[in-house]
Amino acid sequence: MRRLSVLLFLLLAVVSCGRRRSAPAAETTAMQPAVFLPAIAPSHLAPEEQREWLRWHYWDRFDFTDTLFLRRADRVQMFESYARYIALISDRPADGAAMDTLMRRASTSRPMLDYFTMLAERVLHDPNSPLRNDEFYIPVLEAQLRAPWYDEYERIAPEYDLRMASQNRLGRPANDFRYTLASGRSGTLYGLQAEYVLIFINNPGCAMCREIREAITASPMLSEMIERGRLKVLAIYPDEDLTEWKAYRDQIPASWINAYDKGCRISSEGLYDLHAIPALYLLDRDKRVLVKDSTDVAQIEEVIDRRG
Repeated sequence: MRRLSVLLFLLLAVVSCGRRRSAPAAETTAMQPAVFLPAIAPSHLAPEEQREWLRWHYWDRFDFTDTLFLRRADRVQMFESYARYIALISDRPADGAAMDTLMRRASTSRPMLDYFTMLAERVLHDPNSPLRNDEFYIPVLEAQLRAPWYDEYERIAPEYDLRMASQNRLGRPANDFRYTLASGRSGTLYGLQAEYVLIFINNPGCAMCREIREAITASPMLSEMIERGRLKVLAIYPDEDLTEWKAYRDQIPASWINAYDKGCRISSEGLYDLHAIPALYLLDRDKRVLVKDSTDVAQIEEVIDRRG
């Protein structure tokens, strides 16, 4: 719920800034914004059953053929409703079936599809959103590419985003890459042997990178796992200019693998989505992705804790 509260705060701050000034009293009634009321789960269902029911019926009261509603809709309220739906289905972060169903329903017209794509971009794709999720965003992109309304130029962006979102999917093997140490020695991601590997894509001088580094080192769980060899942290710098990286490398704990991507192959080959840095990827011993593109160290701890 904390993640949802943070997201709603960000949405309210951004969207409210774009609202018009108050209209004269005579116009207030005519301009009254329309609101969407989500479906209510049957009261006789248990809480988990209600959640499952809402996964498929949350949008039942929404008329996907009513494009006039989009002009009158309270934008903040729609963002809130959409974000609450994403939070609702996020108990299954690797299951995009519910999102696929929603986007098929939203594909009745271009205005409707554009509107739900806009909501998804803000909640599921924005680097600052705590609810961002590529598994949920993939059905959005697929809906755009299925639609007959976009020309070849309009399809370029969703095609690229789909290609990047399809890399390193949850539950699937991560893309391997070669890293280089300050000494010039190199190794590969798949050459790291540990119960867990935490990839930390970072840049020197990045404030959030520093916060994540400090959060990892302050975590008793992760610190103990690193000490016992159960967890290896690979801090990888993905850019070309090594001057700052060399000056910064002493800030990285000696127990981590501090490396850079020689030749910037991660970026040039599209192995990982670098549209937002920092990023954390948690992998199991077989290099399957457990957490993707996160900035939440607590989430890393939770996933490891659930796995025992």
